[in-house]
Order: sequence, then C-alpha cells, then structure tokens
Amino acid sequence: MAGESPLSRIGSGAARHPLVAIGAWVIVLAVVFVTALAGVGGQTLFGRLVNAAPSVNGESTAGQHVLAQNTKTTTYTLLVHGVDLSDPKLSGLAESLTSKVAQIPTAKYVDPFAVPRAAVASLFSTDDRGVLLSITTSRNSAQAHALLDRTATTVRHDFPKATVSVGGGDLLVKSLLSQSESDLTRGETVALPIALVVMLVVFGGLVAAGLPLLGALASILGAFGALFAATYLMDIDATVINVITAVGLGLSIDYGLLMVSRFREEYRARLGSADHDPAARRVIRLAAIGATTSSAGRTVAFSGTTFAIASLGLLVFEPNMVRAIGVASVSVTVIAILSALTLMPALLSVAGERLARPGFLQRIPGIRVVAGRFGDVAPDEGFFSRLTRRVQRHPAFITIGCAVVLIAIGSPLLSLQLANTSVDAIPRVSPQYVFTTTVIDDFPDAATPRVELVTRTQADAETWSASVAKLSGVTSVGAPRKSGDGWGTLVRTSGKDGIGVVQRIRADPPSFPHWVTGIDASTSDLADSLVRGSPWALLIVIVGTVVLLFLMTGSLIIPIKALVASALSLGAAIGALVWGFQDGNFAGILNFDSSHVFGVDVLVLLLTLVFGFGLAMDYEMFILSRIKERLDAGLEPREAIALGLQRSGRIITSAALIIIVVFAGFATGDLMVIKQLGIALAVAVAFDATLVRCLLVPAFMTWQQGIMWWAPRWAKRLHRRIGLTD
Repeated sequence: MAGESPLSRIGSGAARHPLVAIGAWVIVLAVVFVTALAGVGGQTLFGRLVNAAPSVNGESTAGQHVLAQNTKTTTYTLLVHGVDLSDPKLSGLAESLTSKVAQIPTAKYVDPFAVPRAAVASLFSTDDRGVLLSITTSRNSAQAHALLDRTATTVRHDFPKATVSVGGGDLLVKSLLSQSESDLTRGETVALPIALVVMLVVFGGLVAAGLPLLGALASILGAFGALFAATYLMDIDATVINVITAVGLGLSIDYGLLMVSRFREEYRARLGSADHDPAARRVIRLAAIGATTSSAGRTVAFSGTTFAIASLGLLVFEPNMVRAIGVASVSVTVIAILSALTLMPALLSVAGERLARPGFLQRIPGIRVVAGRFGDVAPDEGFFSRLTRRVQRHPAFITIGCAVVLIAIGSPLLSLQLANTSVDAIPRVSPQYVFTTTVIDDFPDAATPRVELVTRTQADAETWSASVAKLSGVTSVGAPRKSGDGWGTLVRTSGKDGIGVVQRIRADPPSFPHWVTGIDASTSDLADSLVRGSPWALLIVIVGTVVLLFLMTGSLIIPIKALVASALSLGAAIGALVWGFQDGNFAGILNFDSSHVFGVDVLVLLLTLVFGFGLAMDYEMFILSRIKERLDAGLEPREAIALGLQRSGRIITSAALIIIVVFAGFATGDLMVIKQLGIALAVAVAFDATLVRCLLVPAFMTWQQGIMWWAPRWAKRLHRRIGLTD
C-alpha cells in the first residue's frame, strides 16, 4: 500500500496470509529440531558440545606444556580416605593393582606402599588417613576407569566407613556437561511455568500470554540450529546452551509483550465503540497489525540491532568460548527480531479478536485489577505519568540521588576479585564433588595447583623458590619436582589471594626460562586477555549505540545519556555479585559453598556487561520511541516525557518482572557460572527497569531538556537525510 513503511508491509503481508507465515515457521523449526536435537549421522547438538574452562594461550598454558612434556594422557585416581594406612587389606589391594594394570597397554601405575614414602608423599593425605591410587594411560582409558571402579567397590566393602571415590579430568568434564543439561532443564522447569503464570495475570488471558512464549520457542529452536552448524566450525561449550535459552527468552518476551500491547492499543483505537461486521473487523485488524509492525516493530528492530551489536563485541576476544557465546547470541537475537516482525503479526492476525476482548482471568475481581494496571492498554494518564510529573518537580535532586544510590550499591566492585568457577566451584550434586573437595582439603600436594613455578632445571627452581617465598600472600613453597621437560614447584597462598600472588611473582621475573602456571595463573591470563580485547569491544558497542540512537532520535546527547545510565545499573549489578558471591552473602539462599568461591567468574563479568547492556537498551528504546512519537506530534518536552513513560512503563515493568523470574529460575541451577549469571542479569534488569528507567531517565531528561535533543548542524542535516523514521 502507498505510504506504508517497509516494516508495515512485512507485518501486513504476514497478517494477510497468516497460515502461510505460520506454516513456514513450523516447517523451518521442525527441520532445525530434527537436525540439531535428533542428530545428523548419529551426532546431536548436545553430543557435539564440549565442556572446558575458558582459557587462552598464555604463560600458564605454555608452562603446563613444559610439565606435560606435550603428551596426551588420561589419569584416573581412586581416592581412599578415613582408613588406617597400616591395614594389610589396603596395601594388599594397592599391590594387586600392579599386575592388573600391567595387562592394560600403555597404562602406568606406581604402588604408593611399595616405594619410599618421600618419593610419593603427595599421594598420602596430610592427616595420614588417606591414599591416592592413580593410573595414567595414553590409550584404553575405559579399561583403566573400569579397573578402578571395581577396586573402589571392593574398598567400600572392606572399609564401609571410608570416603571412596574415583576421579579424573574427563570424568569431571562429563559431570559438568551433564550438570549443564540438568540446569537447563531445571531452569526451564522452574522459570517458564512461573513466567507463564505472571503473563497470564498481567495480560488476563492465555492467548495474550502464550504469544510471546511461542516467539521465544521459535527463537531458541532457530538458534539451536545455527549453533549446531557452528559446531562444525568451532568448539561450542555446553554453557552456551544455557545462555541461548536465557537470552532467547528475555528478548522474545520483551518483543512479544511490546507487539501484543501495541496491537491492542492500535486495534481498539480503530475499532472504537461502533459495531462492525466481520469484513470490516478484518480490515481494521490488518490495519492495526500494520501500524503495530511499523511502530513497535521499528522499536524491536532498533533494540534488537543494539543487542546484536553488543554481542558482536564478544567476537573480538581471544577465548573460543567467548566467541562461541557471541555467535550464539547474535543468532538468537536475529531470529528473535525475525520472529517479532513475521511470526508475531501472523499470530496476531489469527488471535486478534480474542486479544481485543478481556481474557477469562480478567473476570476475576482481584486479577482484573492487576491486569488492568499492567497488561491492558495504558490510559493517557495513570501511575507512570503521575510518577514522572512528581519526578519533574525536582529533576536535579532525583538524578543525583539515583546516581548516588546506584554507585553505593555498586561500591563492592572496588574489592572485585576474578575467579574461574568452572574449576573452583564444583557443584555439590556433581559425582566429582566429593573427590575434588577431598583432594583439595586433604591431599593439597596432589590437587591441581593454584600457583606453580615452572623452570627447565632444578637449580633454577630452587633459586626462584627462595625469592618467591618472601612475597606477601605466599604461605609456603614446596620442593621442586621433575615433570615432563621441566621442574614444577608448588606455591601455597593465603585465602583467596592466588591471582594477586601470581601478579606479584610475574612483576619480578627471573633471568632464566620460567613460567607461572596453575589455576590462578590461568585465570589471570584469561582476565588479561579479556582486558586486551576490551577496547575493541567497547568501541564496537559505543559506536554502534551512538549511531543507532542518533539515527532513531537525531540527538547525540541521548546516546551518551543511555550509555551512562546503563553503566550505573550494570555497576550496581556487579556490586551485588561481589557482595553476594565473593563475600558469600548469597551462600545460604542459593545453596553453595562460599569457601570454594574465590570471586566473580571472569566469564560472568563479561556476559553481565554485554547482555545486561543489551537488555537495558531494550527498555531505553521502549521509552524513547514513545517520547519521540509525542515530540513529533508537537508536545513540549516535559509532557512528551511524562506521556511517553506512561505508554511504555507498563510494558517495561511487565517484561522486567517476567525476565527477572526467568533469570532467577536459571540461578536455581548448580553450576556456579550459570548461578552467578542468572543473579547478575536479574539484578541488572531489576535496577534498570525501576530506579533507572522510571526515575533517573525521566529526571535527567527533564533536568537537561534544553540540550537533550542537541546535535551539531551537520549532524541534523545528516539525520534528515538518513535518519530511520517512518
């Protein structure tokens, strides 16, 4: 139709032929489901995922290669603790393994009872009540694992009160992969029903509540297909699946609520109080869907593009896991936008009449009040316009006050410590939890070292050890041990200061070939790598945000305001992370062992900044689009701000409430990285949708209304030529 915007034509086309549009989506998603989840050639998406801590090719990795002699081996260990080491039954079991291991090609085993104690001191517990029996093999690992499992059964029978467990690197990886799938299922099981109940109450009917969830399902399944294809180009970590589900739900719920609410508004405005025949109603419905796609669809396109730009920033970082999350996030964002612009109009066309009528829940007195305040079409005047006008009486005071509160909440980030929770915080429900924690607590010399010095010669190791032992945070330094092509020296640290010790050691390097490795060194290398990539990522995000918001509004001040406001809410979220996880204040309610949480996960910190910013821009776009409409209609700025927030406030509040429920649901999982990410994003959304969007933004826009829509003359001319408006 002449005069229609491109987005309006897309939405109207899907609405005129809804069964064709819906059918096309069903066919595509069915193919994706079969391909990704049922498998191709016996390989499914989950079968092709990997599970490993994010790492980079830094000094720690190089040191590990020296100690490992660049050979690929697998080690399984039988842990026995809480026994009398002089019991002949125990030494007999250890001795019997020698002949059995000899039957496994390439397998190596040392009976700790048959050699001098000093040579294998790390295999005995510090309380002299435990021993480790280890088999290392380059092949036939299944036989070695099975042999230790059978031996463990015998030990449990002979020593019923002992702690007995078989552990190994690949067993830990498999348990974490299984836990990731379990957490995903649990998150969906907890979050989705609660989210649906909230949406039912908010929108007062099953149809209106179900449409955003159908969009979320389409986005997530579509992203699974893109991710399955990506597994043939790069390693995809299992954690990415959880991220895709959370992001897909968050974006689709935002966009679905926006589209449904705007359709109701447009349809009722055109329908009026007249009694129209079915043909006229269809014309009105199609016009309303076209207007919805033109206005709300434009907001979706802007906010989705901003989220995708933020996700693109992840591609500049070195760790493969981070780039994989970037690919997944961009995929789910693009599909969420396509779903909102094509699938949603088709669903609105089919369900239009039922959406316009009050749902069955709105007949219930108590729920009718809630639905009327949240999900129904916002009146021209209401809670949010009244709130904004109160804020506008003292805009400078409110702006400064909100900023001070957010900075205060975020102040714990000044004591931020980075960690790698994939290694540190093994979930209690993991089959490897008992093995890992017992080794760390009772066999410290056999545990994966947190800090280890690596040299080529024993003399260099002894010289370096004497120097390192004097550093603050170092409690003791072990004796050098020959391993691979070098010598490894264990450095014990106090409390959670491992990364600080690594940095102090590296600040005064020796002249001979040397490396600092271990868990904390790897985490430090990872953090340094992310810091190196941050300027490029920030450049992508800042430039992309400024350009998009300028094209949308014609202002250069609004993008800066949006960046600063988002930074304040993200800072508050990170402060809550430090207070809750690093300081252990969430340990009771979220059921984790704070003694094994050494800080905020490096990956969580990065993803909180990226995804939290993307979601904040959603709400920014929702408000700005409504304010801009009022300004373009000729209202003065203060009134445009009040009425813009009145029209967008309900959607922001409703969407934020549902998204908080979704992210909190994922926080009920056991993997620390998912638990931290769920809480961080839930807190970020809560602060952004309340303190920032309802108070700080309208206050600042009112306070600085004289410059809010400013841009240089050349920029104004440019916006008139290329600005993205209808």
